[in-house]
Amino acid sequence: MSETNYNTLLPEIEAIPDGDTQAPNMPVEKFVQEAANLEVWSADDRPALEAVGVAAATFDALPDRIGALRYAQSIWARERHSREQAQQQWLEQEPIAMDLKNQLEHGFRFAFRDRQDLLNKVHLVEDGSGKEDLVQDLSDLAVLGEDNADLLTAINFDTTQLQTAATLSGEMSTLLAEVNGEKADNNSSKQIRDKAYTLLKIAVDEIRGAGKYAFWKDAKRRKGYLSFQHR
Repeated sequence: MSETNYNTLLPEIEAIPDGDTQAPNMPVEKFVQEAANLEVWSADDRPALEAVGVAAATFDALPDRIGALRYAQSIWARERHSREQAQQQWLEQEPIAMDLKNQLEHGFRFAFRDRQDLLNKVHLVEDGSGKEDLVQDLSDLAVLGEDNADLLTAINFDTTQLQTAATLSGEMSTLLAEVNGEKADNNSSKQIRDKAYTLLKIAVDEIRGAGKYAFWKDAKRRKGYLSFQHR
């Protein structure tokens, strides 16, 4: 049901201007539950709340907006978890990749000791730094080694490390893409989640405000229009 709500409201969610989009000021799961509680609580008060200006459409919109936010949060949480897993895998693989890079460079420097042109290529690889550079270095070293395998074989170098470097470069490139691809706070799934939150919050704020106004002398009814999280 939440997925249906999400798909139905997605055009309306995406239409919210970035400048009007709000980030949640409490855990989303708690806000969703408070909105669901408000939906039930306000049902009997609709005549009184409509009398002070809340449109019937605002009440009718609550179920779909609640479901849409719940689903948008699930999408964002899933993607965030995937990025966190990729980050952990990168941290585990990075020392292995660095060690392999150092081994290759060490072997190449000796194997190519009489070839300044090849040594220059090794030096170029050594000069770089950073995650992206590490990925590229492994690939470059694998290609350089394959192109000069005879010189490596002459020093009894383990040439199977060349394929290992090529494979590891590909794997780490994929990990780095997952880590960096949606890293910024303005990534699409987070933006949609925040816009879905904003859409629901508009309705929640309107109903709460009207409820606090209409029942300002009725503590028993008024309490249902307060946020437990922000009391």
